[in-house]
Amino acid sequence: MSKTEALAKIMLGPLLLMQGAYTRRITPKLPEAEGEREGLAGDGEPLRLLILGDSAAAGVGASTQAQALSGQVVSRLARAYQVGWKLWGRSGLDSQALLELLEQHGPEPFDVALLSIGVNDVTGTLTADQWVTRQQQLLAILSDKFGVRLIVISPLPPMHLFPALPQPLRWYLGNRATRFNGRLAELADRTDRCTLLTTHLAPVAGAMAPDGFHPGPAIYSAWAGDAAQVIARHLGRTPSGTL
Repeated sequence: MSKTEALAKIMLGPLLLMQGAYTRRITPKLPEAEGEREGLAGDGEPLRLLILGDSAAAGVGASTQAQALSGQVVSRLARAYQVGWKLWGRSGLDSQALLELLEQHGPEPFDVALLSIGVNDVTGTLTADQWVTRQQQLLAILSDKFGVRLIVISPLPPMHLFPALPQPLRWYLGNRATRFNGRLAELADRTDRCTLLTTHLAPVAGAMAPDGFHPGPAIYSAWAGDAAQVIARHLGRTPSGTL
């Protein structure tokens, strides 16, 4: 724990807890996006894609999976590949719950995994060291059990800009998210077959979901575009203007 975070918990602890409870109570509970969670799309070289993680992976903030991360990244990749894809996402998952979910699935090969996890760790009690340990475990199980050749990690969003969060809770969670992202970048740099997206997911006006906490379709589109370009580049394809 950083000195800043430790001091904030001492000075602001009761207020942060009150604001967290209040925010959870008044924030609208949006459903996961409707639609298929696996399929086959496109022609060309086969590509087995797994999209996994928390509510953002599950498409909360979009009406359908076609508007969410899964649908938008698959539609882009399907222009160059025959994409066999699956979505394992669920609202409320933190890193430990995602590990348990992966343990429950039988071994199955994937070429690429697109991972979105961490917001529920930031809002919880994990330290940065514990966070990194969980990420190492996730990367290991994806590589060893599911044979993933490329793991594309999504960064934590800029929580210091989330309109649903009051101050100073917004500042506190934003500071934690920034530190976790720093540690995540270090882990990705030293891990084979792993890359961290540099997607800038700032919540500009009109781009977020109505709850002020989740992405809207416009943010999912930018996120999916960056992910598709990174995947194509790592698989040896020159990214085209249409991918």
